[in-house]
Amino acid sequence: MYRRDLITAEIQKLAQVLARIMGLKLEGKLAEASQVFDETMQSGFQLPKEILESDDHTIFENWLHEDNLPPEKLDSLSEFLYYELGISAERNLLIAPKLNLVYQYLSDQHKIVHLVNLHRQKTIQQYIS
Repeated sequence: MYRRDLITAEIQKLAQVLARIMGLKLEGKLAEASQVFDETMQSGFQLPKEILESDDHTIFENWLHEDNLPPEKLDSLSEFLYYELGISAERNLLIAPKLNLVYQYLSDQHKIVHLVNLHRQKTIQQYIS
């Protein structure tokens, strides 16, 4: 129970950060939003920028399997990645396949499938194809 409470509190903090990033983007402060995003990937998910921005998707897939984040944090990570789509075509090509891997990992390893995630998987196919 205690571990669950800690995870829930951490997810709530991450949701606040995501709202801040989205607000910065709406204000046109893209550089600041990008900086907060990068810091959150590192501090909140222990996901180095080099892995996220690598063209080699197997590096990200290996990180996903090795880091073994709880499903709640993976779902939160998927939110962050989803809202990174649409910034630029280059960014879409980096993020979309990794987001798809997160959804696949949630489904395969944790047996978690959300209707929202299923819809998003269909949406991100446009960025992958």
